[in-house]
Amino acid sequence: MKQESESVEFKPSLAQNRDIVESVSAFSNTSGGRIIIGRSDDGEVLGADIGKRTLENLANQIKQNTDPPVFPSITIEDVESKSIIVVEVSESSAKPVLACGRAFKRVGRSNQKMGYEEIRKLAMHSSKVYWDGQICEGTALEDIDKEKVKWFLRKAKEERNFDVDPEAPTKEALERLNVLKNEKLTNAAVLLFGKNPQKFFLQAKIRCARFKGVDGLDYIDMKILEGTIPELRENAIKFIMQHTKHGVFFDENRRYDRWEYPFRALEELLSNALAHREYESTSDMQVSIYDNRIEIWNPGELPEPLTPADLKKKHKSIPRNRLIAETLFLIKYIEQWGRGTNRVIKELLAHKLPEPRFQTLSGGFEVIVYGPGKEFEEEIEREKYHILDINERQKKAIKYLKEHSRIDRKTYCNLCNVGKTVAHEELSDLKNKKIITMANKGRSSYYTLL
Repeated sequence: MKQESESVEFKPSLAQNRDIVESVSAFSNTSGGRIIIGRSDDGEVLGADIGKRTLENLANQIKQNTDPPVFPSITIEDVESKSIIVVEVSESSAKPVLACGRAFKRVGRSNQKMGYEEIRKLAMHSSKVYWDGQICEGTALEDIDKEKVKWFLRKAKEERNFDVDPEAPTKEALERLNVLKNEKLTNAAVLLFGKNPQKFFLQAKIRCARFKGVDGLDYIDMKILEGTIPELRENAIKFIMQHTKHGVFFDENRRYDRWEYPFRALEELLSNALAHREYESTSDMQVSIYDNRIEIWNPGELPEPLTPADLKKKHKSIPRNRLIAETLFLIKYIEQWGRGTNRVIKELLAHKLPEPRFQTLSGGFEVIVYGPGKEFEEEIEREKYHILDINERQKKAIKYLKEHSRIDRKTYCNLCNVGKTVAHEELSDLKNKKIITMANKGRSSYYTLL
């Protein structure tokens, strides 16, 4: 090894004792590594001065200046007829490891001091106590909505055959769901079943907006959604339905019913965002609807080692909020095998839409789903005219209506070169098929598009 890397650090001599201890901290808090003493920064073999108690003193120095104490493997190796010291540091199971009262992490070829938030998250992850499993201070069983618990148990029974009676006492149900610890509510319990989750977690909201055009400079509608996680998901879907296109029409034998976006894919994305968002962040989750796309952003980047590219192939599920994820699994809101994003891609492709874009953005994670744009309206029009079986003269009249807003029987006669009887029959046919509507009566009557 002639170059430093994320797992290798060179030190010219034992005189850099503080730097050596900081490297021990960095490797312990990351993925482990080797400290080679007796090499210059550019890899030249300098050799180390090694006495009778050199290794023992180095081990004691590392032990005394790390907390919790680290006991690395220290050996001597001969390279180019010179002796070097190799310190093998394993990743610690008890993090963070401090060096002289400070915590470090390994980034590339350097050691970086960790901030308070990084230290706190590392400690939580190391102890396997996830945020959603912590006690929600200041709450009591009275803060739980019993009807929401019953609804959940009925759905869990239906979807996963979860063996808990929907009429079971609330306390017993919460214990079976592992969201009650030592008779105290966890954060997960409040977010999933609380009467008013935002009383305790102001940030647990979804900010929804329908923007005008594709640039986001002005919005048509905006709502801030509150409630439990299932309620947030349901209301976000309703907001999207209100602001995306839907083609539905039928005759006696055929029916056409299609949305601009596949809602199974959107439901999956919303469920994942709610399950995996970082609830400690003060930011709201955001759903932004444009003419040509939908963007879903939630606080918190992907858990390591996942990358946006991993989500488009086979990958493991790494939940940030384990209790929430396990609970939503019971009602089939999410899967626990890392296949949710693959299913989203499959749904979009089946809907003849591009693959979504996954990216980290502003300390969070964003999914962009691209829609069909004007192509959807054109498809709806083609399918509608086909399924409703209208002739070329009627199509010509519809085109005229789009340009002039209204048409009467006389204009139809002149436009299509037909008599009054045919004009009346064909306009009445369009009216019966709910493509146009008639205004006024008698000689002053005219038609407009519905």
